[in-house]
Amino acid sequence: MNKQKSIELLNKAIAEELSAIHQYMYFHFILDDLGYDLLAGIFKKTAIDEMLHTEKFAERILFLGGEIEMKPAHEVEHIRDVNEMLKWAMKSEEEAMEMYNDSAIECANARDAGTKQIFEAVIADEERHFEGFEQEFENLKKFGDRYLAQQAMERSKRMGMPEEN
Repeated sequence: MNKQKSIELLNKAIAEELSAIHQYMYFHFILDDLGYDLLAGIFKKTAIDEMLHTEKFAERILFLGGEIEMKPAHEVEHIRDVNEMLKWAMKSEEEAMEMYNDSAIECANARDAGTKQIFEAVIADEERHFEGFEQEFENLKKFGDRYLAQQAMERSKRMGMPEEN
């Protein structure tokens, strides 16, 4: 088994996941501020999933006897347009799936089945994330600004309701 190659691939994955966490939380903050609770919640939940991926990758690095690099691969992009946020997210998830598929193959070739299985498990999550972002993108295309307005109105309704005792 080529542990060093697996550690390198895992650290690269951590860098990408950290970038995704930062970007998705940025999107969450912007969308939350605009009152788009549904979309804000989706980005927050996805960021938490990405944190869990980072944890899996880090645990495997430690198991292999390596050092964890905690450096994001990219700076946060200051995107405020909801369509562009969703496009960014879909592209990011597609790139992650491709990278993790390649990494799984490399790990198999290096006879590291454990790391290969981790990459394969994370791919399934990334596919689910992509599908969710794609659905929201389609909703936005289909319903336009009404889709966002509905989310903001739902928040206003909740905030205007008297608290139950």
